[in-house]
Amino acid sequence: MAGQIPLSMPDITQAEIDAVVDVLRSGRLSIGPRQARFEELVAHAAGRNHGVAVSSGTAGLHLALLALGVGPGDQVITTPFSFIASANVILYVGATPVFVDIDPVSLNLDPEKLESAINEKTKAIIAVEVFGNPTHMDEIERIAARHEVPLVEDGCEALGGKLGSRCVGSFGRVGVFGFYPNKQITTGEGGMIVTDDDVLAERCRALRNQGRAQNNPAAESITDEGSWLHHEHLGYNYRLSELAAAMGIVQMERLDDILARRREVACMYFDKLMDYPEIILPTIPDEASMSWFVFVVRLSNPFTVKQRERIITGLRRHDVGSSNYFPPIHLQPPYRQRFNFQTGDFLIAESLAQRTLALPFYNKLDATQIELVCLTLRIMLDREKLTMDSVEEN
Repeated sequence: MAGQIPLSMPDITQAEIDAVVDVLRSGRLSIGPRQARFEELVAHAAGRNHGVAVSSGTAGLHLALLALGVGPGDQVITTPFSFIASANVILYVGATPVFVDIDPVSLNLDPEKLESAINEKTKAIIAVEVFGNPTHMDEIERIAARHEVPLVEDGCEALGGKLGSRCVGSFGRVGVFGFYPNKQITTGEGGMIVTDDDVLAERCRALRNQGRAQNNPAAESITDEGSWLHHEHLGYNYRLSELAAAMGIVQMERLDDILARRREVACMYFDKLMDYPEIILPTIPDEASMSWFVFVVRLSNPFTVKQRERIITGLRRHDVGSSNYFPPIHLQPPYRQRFNFQTGDFLIAESLAQRTLALPFYNKLDATQIELVCLTLRIMLDREKLTMDSVEEN
């Protein structure tokens, strides 16, 4: 395939298109049987009893904290190295984020640093499986249980992964998945809360549906205006449409094939890049089964953040999608200004964030395109090395 190689691309087949068209023809566009079926499929994949479909992974994390009773005056521990939504939801409920630095290999919360951050104000821990890596989730779960603090597993980047014999989504009190177009499966926009807690699941179902009580058989029926207009709680419109759920069902039915193909693409990158001394490839322990969300490498220490930015610009100029993943959350303006975080507060996250480099990654990426990506990266790296050599000589 010639032309631009984007950073990501959803894997959509005729089956998804047909499923969406069937919903349009049915006339039932919201709160229908496809939502319930999609919930069953995702809950089963996570090894959980309940699935609660919502409009995004962010909405799922927000409702999870609300259902756990987290609010003003409370503290929630999370990582500074993630997409910003995993911290934003803490602010949504009026709580205070407490960041803990990351492990330099897994890029997830460092369990050794986590325990010392827990105090009497800690009301939840949001642990993110960064880039689809579930490493340390079992250790984090044990720490949370020991301190009787609910663990919210942010698996928005990790659907289908495993740690030992346990599925991503099965750790802690509640798990959350996201289905944005760059994720392993997509519903366009969408998310899913998974849990074994009957009460928590019921609260989330009510909160996603404008606070309507779910124990009333008619609560989700648009034919009974008395029930439809009765609201037990302050809720939200976080429902997932039947169109999105129909697409999600087909994607879930293809999940094994989708994940296998993503592993193949990751393996092709490993084969091509393993002899590049300038970059550090992802490290996955034997006990973890990675669910590949993105393919992010790190530049070695001699490279500066300015050089990383030039490499990204050079790749894009040659029609190869690239980006940095992730800028540290605590240094983003809403956090730096409100909580006075400073450069140097979380050294590992900050150091790694300066050298991350995301390469194109999606199911339909072929060997020729990967070869082109790696050759272009090689040129950009060599260009920066020549610049460094020139500076040293002068």
